[in-house]
Amino acid sequence: MTIRVLLADDQTLVREAFAMLVESARDMEVVGQAATGREAVELARGARADLVVMDIRMPDLDGIEATRLIAADEDLAGVKVLVLTTYDTDENIVEALRAGASGFLVKDTRPAELLDAIRTVAAGEALLSPGPTARLIERFLRGPSARPVTGCGPESLSEREREVLTLVACGLNNTEIAQTLGLSPLTAKTHVSRIMGKLGARDRAQLVVVAYESGMVRPGNM
Repeated sequence: MTIRVLLADDQTLVREAFAMLVESARDMEVVGQAATGREAVELARGARADLVVMDIRMPDLDGIEATRLIAADEDLAGVKVLVLTTYDTDENIVEALRAGASGFLVKDTRPAELLDAIRTVAAGEALLSPGPTARLIERFLRGPSARPVTGCGPESLSEREREVLTLVACGLNNTEIAQTLGLSPLTAKTHVSRIMGKLGARDRAQLVVVAYESGMVRPGNM
């Protein structure tokens, strides 16, 4: 299946470079380019995109607000957002995860890694590198502006589900969770799906937010 990608960045050269790279992949196509967050939201609705590669700092409407609008739109429920960050200087990445982004990507990433990231997020996995995620959450996620994901709290989870949630927060995918806990990959996937349902989480990225905000996982334990 071809992944329909929308590129949102206010720098034309960056968008064009990403577009050429995405179009070089046989399993992807670029269905639109946006220079502002507002354009990204409009094109996500009109172009039937599967995934938006979203810059954070854009005019008119920034990438965080654009992500929030996409995540809140029931008609765009299947659209994933992969946000771009300069990492060391961009302190808005955790807000983007809270807004509904499925992961983040450093702007100077290698071309092959960008394509792999698009495939990962489009497949429903969160793209969260454990080290950077821990440092970001340590600085910002547990601050006074934290807003919990809607739904029940982690106390509603079974002991096994809490184990799975902890491993998701540590950046493990379903296969790695299965190997760690001695489960089949299908069973691990089922646990993750049930946890998202109980906690009202949109995707794995929001599960990470819940795990840290509840204190189940702390950056110092990574």
